[in-house]
Amino acid sequence: MPKQQKPPFPHYFDTCHERVHPMTTSLDFHDILDKKDQLIATAKRCFERGLQTNAGGNLSVCLETREAIVIKPSGVGYNECTRENLQLVMMNGEILPSELPLKPSKDLEFHLEIYRRRADISAIVHCHSPWATGYASAGLEIPCLTVQTVEKIGRMPLIPLNDQLGPQTAEMIGPYFDDPKIRAAVLANHGTIGTGKTLLAAQYLAEIIEETAHIAYVRDAMVAAHGLKTPASPVFGTLKDQKMALSAE
Repeated sequence: MPKQQKPPFPHYFDTCHERVHPMTTSLDFHDILDKKDQLIATAKRCFERGLQTNAGGNLSVCLETREAIVIKPSGVGYNECTRENLQLVMMNGEILPSELPLKPSKDLEFHLEIYRRRADISAIVHCHSPWATGYASAGLEIPCLTVQTVEKIGRMPLIPLNDQLGPQTAEMIGPYFDDPKIRAAVLANHGTIGTGKTLLAAQYLAEIIEETAHIAYVRDAMVAAHGLKTPASPVFGTLKDQKMALSAE
């Protein structure tokens, strides 16, 4: 007879009734596995593109039912994410037991806050990408200089440090996302937030934010070096948007 495989989540779905966590009975472990694999792939992409090094930053994704999320815990690098070291957290904030002694992410609360406020957001990529974080540390909102940034993002609000000059809280970040047009934000002296319906969509925004910050720095340096007047930035991201706006006037 073939050897019986160990269940992928012994602490979540053990056949012994005493070890089944009451909050997991409605969760689909196949969906959990799928979301973990998506997160691992996205984290590696983010690391390989230099958007995040060491164990900083964070990313998460909702299960299909939106009852819980898969999230990278504290102390785990983007390039070291595995099925075993990712956490499962209920939308009410309860962290489900895992095989490894994992420390919850410091960013967990703001991830949950955004998901609670926005049903259209199912994934978040938060990283400390250098060009964007450099702008944020200077207290500058990253300008949308390219038509792609205007189309895909529109605006990246700069969220300041808290009153004691510490990290932004969930209560500070959440209200910015009450505006359905906001898909990304930049945290002063901290990093960036990209959101989307999928992890890849959120990752794309994280990449566009960093690319735009780099372009903005080069543009400003060139303008200053050559004594030029700062040129106008695009208002429309696509010709379709332009035609619709002009026809409405």
